[in-house]
Amino acid sequence: MNKLKQGLAMMLTACVLGMDAWGLEKLERVEPSFWWTGMRNPSLQLLVYGENISETKPSLQYEGVRIEKVVEVENPNYLFVYLDITANTKPGSFSIHFRKGKKDYATFNYELRARRPGSAERTGFTPADVMYLITPDRFVNGDPGNDNMEGYKEKANRANKGGRHGGDIEGIIDNLDYIHDLGFTAIWLNPVLENDMPSYSYHGYATTDFYKVDQRFGTNEAYRNLSLKAGEKGIKMVMDMILNHCGSAHWWMSDLPASDWLNYQTGFRQTTHRRTTVQDPYRSEVDYKEFADGWFVATMPDLNQKNDLLATYLIQNSIWWVEYAELSGIRMDTYPYPDMQYMTAWTCRVMEEYPNLNIVGEEWSLNPAITSHWQRGKVNANGYTSCLPGVMDFPIQAMLVKGLTDHESDHSGMITVYEMLGNDFLYADPFNLVIFPDNHDMDRFYTQVKEDYNLFKQGITYILTMRGIPQLYYGTEILMTNSGPGDHGLIRTDFPGGWDGDGKDAFTGAGLTAREKEAKSFIKNVLNWRKTAKAVHHGKLMHFAPENGFYVYFRYTDSHKVMVILNKNDGDVTLDLTRFRQILDAGKKGKDIISGKTIVLNREIQVPAHTPMIIDMQ
Repeated sequence: MNKLKQGLAMMLTACVLGMDAWGLEKLERVEPSFWWTGMRNPSLQLLVYGENISETKPSLQYEGVRIEKVVEVENPNYLFVYLDITANTKPGSFSIHFRKGKKDYATFNYELRARRPGSAERTGFTPADVMYLITPDRFVNGDPGNDNMEGYKEKANRANKGGRHGGDIEGIIDNLDYIHDLGFTAIWLNPVLENDMPSYSYHGYATTDFYKVDQRFGTNEAYRNLSLKAGEKGIKMVMDMILNHCGSAHWWMSDLPASDWLNYQTGFRQTTHRRTTVQDPYRSEVDYKEFADGWFVATMPDLNQKNDLLATYLIQNSIWWVEYAELSGIRMDTYPYPDMQYMTAWTCRVMEEYPNLNIVGEEWSLNPAITSHWQRGKVNANGYTSCLPGVMDFPIQAMLVKGLTDHESDHSGMITVYEMLGNDFLYADPFNLVIFPDNHDMDRFYTQVKEDYNLFKQGITYILTMRGIPQLYYGTEILMTNSGPGDHGLIRTDFPGGWDGDGKDAFTGAGLTAREKEAKSFIKNVLNWRKTAKAVHHGKLMHFAPENGFYVYFRYTDSHKVMVILNKNDGDVTLDLTRFRQILDAGKKGKDIISGKTIVLNREIQVPAHTPMIIDMQ
């Protein structure tokens, strides 16, 4: 009887793992484990991993699907099987049989799912949206039961600023109303895929499984559920992806497919971070190689996208997540670090599948000549072409902080912001840049402006009314700061109220100071007004060189006009409006969104000290 039970248990396990039901050698992985019919590219690469799998021959029988080719690599434990899926193939399941001579090795039940109607035409995030950036581990601990999961190397330790604190996907789902009510229309999460590293794994940038959400955050289904529930509230989901590297504890690191799967595969060599070598007309090849092929750190092996099999694997993985999780966009980490020709192939392939999706690449350079190189439509001197819709606007972020904190003169203060914005001619589409006051890798904005609330309000006003797509980091709405400059563990501090027993609660307002409550109300007011501000979403921009402590610009369409005034003066000041007659009609009335007052725009207006104004002239 016991033997019968053992046999049945073995059969059940075999079916779950996708191997032959009679206890034959197992397939450890088939990636992706399922796909969809009706995709624009009919070719699908399957990475198959199992002991000596290369000694087998795969076969299948399903109408509309055939094995196009099989690729063996140096490591006999891998096999890459390419399927051709015709356009009229129906959704369903079929068996892929792997035979070794006349003997069955394993069978995998493969599923082709139906795409939802309109999936290919999904709309990505646009300038009408504002993104809320969340570090999941530090936002809300919705399910304390997954803080420590069996088999994972690092355990939760909230006392360790660089450790795991327990925030998860459930915590975000539970607080979607909070995000929606504030006025955000998109969420960008720092990576949620598995990071089964021995330590410092909470940030998510050392992937150990590209097809699996880290169980300490939740499950794949939970992530998809978050996206669907957010969508019901009009909130789009943006996924943080990494193509440049994986984690040193990634499952394939103990048994790499080929000798060129990684750059510098024989030993760690750190990148030089010299991103200018991409465009430098005088560069040496060794300088470019040491930048592009070097590793970030010893725990983040640099992936070699010049390996065609890995290149295809990563492209398909991105498409899989867009389709599975109902994504509206991608934020691509360390965009200039992988092979640049591959990044063109990646973006073009993803955009081919989803023409209206949006993707923003991280290029942390303060020189717009460098950042603009990567955007779609840019004509580059080196002939490089791209399909990337947008980049993160680090040049504006840096100049905004400098302009706010420096004293006003002909050559310092807000004039530096004005002059940086004047470099927009370098971009193919400056209105599709993502603008932000801070993010997860830099000091909190309130810290950067020296905890000056007046400067904070002016900076946030600029970000939420300027061209581009705004992004705010969680906690900005309550003036979160970091005491240790550059300390990521403190920058990514736990959101107050996200854990039982927290002394203050940002969700309810309990324990917040009057100033923190005021900041939250200020941001909520501007964000919810912005939802219907068409001139800010799609309007043109005209700005006037800062004078006498004022920086004034307009967002406008044929039917809607918004005047933004940033005032750094110490006292109440009269602003002469005659300078703006090119765009401003005398006698026009508008409502100041911040104060709620009606403003008559004749010859002059009074502007309170250190105060921004957003005058809506609908």
